[in-house]
Amino acid sequence: MYPLPMSEEPNKTPVTPDFSLHHDDVQMDAVRASGAGGQNVNKVSTAVHLRFDINRARIPERVRQKLLRSRDSRISDDGVLVLKAQRFRTQGKNREDAIERLVELLREASFVPKARRATRPTRASKERRLKRKDINSKNKALRKKPQVD
Repeated sequence: MYPLPMSEEPNKTPVTPDFSLHHDDVQMDAVRASGAGGQNVNKVSTAVHLRFDINRARIPERVRQKLLRSRDSRISDDGVLVLKAQRFRTQGKNREDAIERLVELLREASFVPKARRATRPTRASKERRLKRKDINSKNKALRKKPQVD
């Protein structure tokens, strides 16, 4: 787990060099965590629900469209992404974890794959393919019953 990158502005977390996550676009609620943990889990609201409205957020349009098109079950029909962070025992660490996970999700959505340049097979690769085909056909010819004249 990496520390959150600090930005010049305290209410922003850099996602890529192009844009940052505005903390105003994120809503966090503390809830009770599920699972083992005994009295601490039953008594203290340490888990965090992070809500991120994709349609209202200040993110690039291509990232917004990619997130909305994704078949992620954490995104509601209204375009609200809900992340639950409960990995740690303290609410503060769970808040940081939720923000980190959101930033990573935004980074993945902002990734643009390089366009593939169409190439043609080289002469050597064509020759290798034809040689292999010739060997295969000779092997198969040997499997046939000998012809009696």
